[in-house]
Amino acid sequence: MFLKNRLNGHMIEIVNVEQLFSLYDSTVTGIDQVGEEAQDPEKYAKADLIFLSDEELPICWVNPEYRHLQPKTLIEQALNL
Repeated sequence: MFLKNRLNGHMIEIVNVEQLFSLYDSTVTGIDQVGEEAQDPEKYAKADLIFLSDEELPICWVNPEYRHLQPKTLIEQALNL
C-alpha cells in the first residue's frame, strides 16, 4: 500500500499494513519512494501520512479513543477544525 507524506509530498510504501490498521501503533514502517536508489525502511508517524488522493486516514486507524468521541468531534477531527 502506498500513502503520501504530508510534510514533503513523497510517496511512502507501507511495509507492514497491520501497523497501519492497528489502533495502538502511532507509527508505521515504510520506504520513501524518492530517488532512483532503494531507500531503507523508516518509521513514519501516522499523523504525517495521508492517502495519495490527499484524504485523511480513517480516525479508527489513528485514534484508539475514537469510539468515545462525540459525533461532532469526529467530524471536526476529520476536517481538522
